[in-house]
Amino acid sequence: MNRSPSASGLLPMPGAPSSSWALYRARLENILKSADTSVLIAFWLFGLINNVIYVIILSAAQDLVGSTPKGIVLLADVMPSFLTKLVAPYFIHRVPYSTRIPVFVALSSAGMFLVALTPPDKSVAVKLVGVVLASLSSGGGELSFLGMTHYYGHMSLAAWGSGTGGAGLVGSGLYVLLTGALGWSVKMSLVVSGLLPGVMLVAFFGVLPRGPLREGAGRGRGYEVVAGEEEGEVERFDDIPEAAAAESLLAPGPGVASTAYSTHARGKASFAANLRRARALFIPYMLPLLLVYIAEYTINQGVAPTLLFPLERSPFSEFRAFYPFYGFLYQLGVFIARSSTPFVRIHHLYLPSLLQVANLVLLTLHALFNFIPSVYLVFVVIFWEGLLGGAVYVNTFAEIMENVPIEDREFSLGATSVSDSGGISIAGFLGMVMEVWLCDWQVQQGRDWCRKIKVG
Repeated sequence: MNRSPSASGLLPMPGAPSSSWALYRARLENILKSADTSVLIAFWLFGLINNVIYVIILSAAQDLVGSTPKGIVLLADVMPSFLTKLVAPYFIHRVPYSTRIPVFVALSSAGMFLVALTPPDKSVAVKLVGVVLASLSSGGGELSFLGMTHYYGHMSLAAWGSGTGGAGLVGSGLYVLLTGALGWSVKMSLVVSGLLPGVMLVAFFGVLPRGPLREGAGRGRGYEVVAGEEEGEVERFDDIPEAAAAESLLAPGPGVASTAYSTHARGKASFAANLRRARALFIPYMLPLLLVYIAEYTINQGVAPTLLFPLERSPFSEFRAFYPFYGFLYQLGVFIARSSTPFVRIHHLYLPSLLQVANLVLLTLHALFNFIPSVYLVFVVIFWEGLLGGAVYVNTFAEIMENVPIEDREFSLGATSVSDSGGISIAGFLGMVMEVWLCDWQVQQGRDWCRKIKVG
């Protein structure tokens, strides 16, 4: 598909004439004028709240399981989400969004309350059941909200991405605020956090314009195929002008393309047809997203805890301060990148994915051989890691919205979301092994800083 600048969302390249900043500013003003504010607010809140519980649980990992390996909390927080995204796209379209959202809210809140209210003398396994419930909600919520962006256009996807990026900063900061600055107990902090999913109910039933969803449901709900798809004769809506369809991707509402999808779709796609759709998504979209998540979460869980320097050569007074600051820089990069698609688009997804793998190799080699001279250089790499990870996530789904046929788009957005949870799951196992291996290696080389980290 040929992309014009207006259809692809591209901005002038660096080095363009001095009027480039004026073009950027004009672009921003045009976005703000044309976007439906209620749609942007609703999807930003969906992204924030759906992901913030996941972040809070990871922030509370030490308080939840004590000396138990924290990787167990990561796996309990992501594996159910991964399995949900792997299976649910093939049947969840039969459940209306107005039913799904309350179910996800109930699961998430119930999970947090179970974690918070489990007595200290009970097994850690009971708390992990609560984590699993919250994870199921998060996975179902992500594939559902991504699918819903099909009805609201490109800017709803940008708002969702920005909200998910902000969840990392808000979640970790909120837990520190509640348990630190305000002095609340872990139990009270988690109970209050369990109320947050209710914001998604307000956003869906009170903020989001429901017209596009009702229109789509009235004319045939998602994942539907046009006549002849089972035989491979999919109608391509040639009567829709290409420019109009492309422009509709950047509009705040469903536009021409979404309306055409609803009008022409008829008949439910079979399970086998959806499997074929999923296989077609793997190479262009799922694989780069999977690679970037394996690389970045292996860095975060397995390598970053060993990226230590002598305290006198760092801005910190204790070794345990390195890792939280790395996490902050990473989340900041993720937030900036996931908020960037209205202004900067990346179409070649494998490039940033491979750059993330290069980050993993670089930081692992440094953990082994200690050749990076300054911790401030590591700060830059960690921030860059967050930028790459956030960019691949949001641009993957933006590419699907632009390039996948209308009749396949809602399914494709939800099905592709399995890659991030799959990557995190793989990285959880890799990270537990790598952290122990790298720390043991460093101790053998006379760098025992990883043994001097005191928790709590």
